[in-house]
Amino acid sequence: MPFRITGKYDLVICDIDGCLSPESHAPINISGLAKIAEHNRLAIQNRDRPVVTLCSGRPIGFVECLCRLIQNTLIPCIGENGVWLWRPADNSFECDPAITDEHMEVVHQARKLLRSLFEANGVIQQPGKSASVALYHPDTAFLRSIVPTIAQEFQKRNWPIRVSMTWLYINCDLQHINKATAIDRLIAQNSIKPERTAGIGDTMGDRFIAERVSWFGCPANSEAEIKKAATYVSPHDEVEGVLDILDQLVH
Repeated sequence: MPFRITGKYDLVICDIDGCLSPESHAPINISGLAKIAEHNRLAIQNRDRPVVTLCSGRPIGFVECLCRLIQNTLIPCIGENGVWLWRPADNSFECDPAITDEHMEVVHQARKLLRSLFEANGVIQQPGKSASVALYHPDTAFLRSIVPTIAQEFQKRNWPIRVSMTWLYINCDLQHINKATAIDRLIAQNSIKPERTAGIGDTMGDRFIAERVSWFGCPANSEAEIKKAATYVSPHDEVEGVLDILDQLVH
């Protein structure tokens, strides 16, 4: 039976980095997460407010952990920019069936190429990704400077990989996989109506969330371009902004 609440929205699909936690290695606002956990506990118990689930480029293990911290025991969360769904109701994982062995081999070759080109410069490949590559360097300006080179190298080889920059990482994702394709899977599998969904994000990577929901909000620290897609921009940063956005949706 599909999840329904008495309000206007059944589900809030929320990014993690820049929304629920800093993208940097700074500590997470635990008291803020505790308030979202209480929101979810009441949402599932009373059916009086939308459940908050997650949609992130982070590895699915990280997303699963945050999903459990915010007490979402019902609605799947999305990891690795759409590659994975994790279902908290039964602890199952689902990789997008549109990812073939050939796609996985391309990602494997991309990893090797990126190591050969940039490992000596201190560029690190984020652990935990299975069908994409995320690159980090402590000098963000240097990282941004190599984005065009990476895109050109992929294009020369006709590899179907999308290259984009977050605040601190380069994401190299399969072109046909993104947060929007995963949201399509999530709402179809859980019989959720798109018009009863809201979203929260902070960078242009979250345009894929904005495209699929009927209401979209941003915390104050968001990129200027993604704010243009927002129904509401909070005056507060990160998790405090998310809490403010949830208050807008509930009240």
